[in-house]
Amino acid sequence: MSENNNDISIVMHPIGFVTNSISNPASAREKKDTESLIVLKSEYAEGLDNITDFNKIQVFFYFHLSEGFSMIQKRRYDGKVAGVFASRSPRRPNGIGVTVVDLLKVENNVLHVKGLDAINGTPVLDIKPYISE
Repeated sequence: MSENNNDISIVMHPIGFVTNSISNPASAREKKDTESLIVLKSEYAEGLDNITDFNKIQVFFYFHLSEGFSMIQKRRYDGKVAGVFASRSPRRPNGIGVTVVDLLKVENNVLHVKGLDAINGTPVLDIKPYISE
């Protein structure tokens, strides 16, 4: 491995996709009571073993409809102007979102969750249990 990692390329592939009734990215955060399905590709289903040991999980996803970004943006939730890393904006340098959601149930390769602020068709990159400290 090179000592200088400034020029590395990172490639990620979705492990699944979001299915829900949210179609407008601007309203996704307001729909926190919406139930969503996370449908994993079948080759990742085994990775869900014992996920129901947790009632909350972190869902990492890709803002696939977002284009470009600004280092300074106006936050939607409080109207304050802030740096991109101090916001939940989908307009980010790498377009990665993360949300802690309630895990309602799991059926085979499908997770039923509540509180996911992602739109229908959003690619899911990873899932981790949420452990509060």
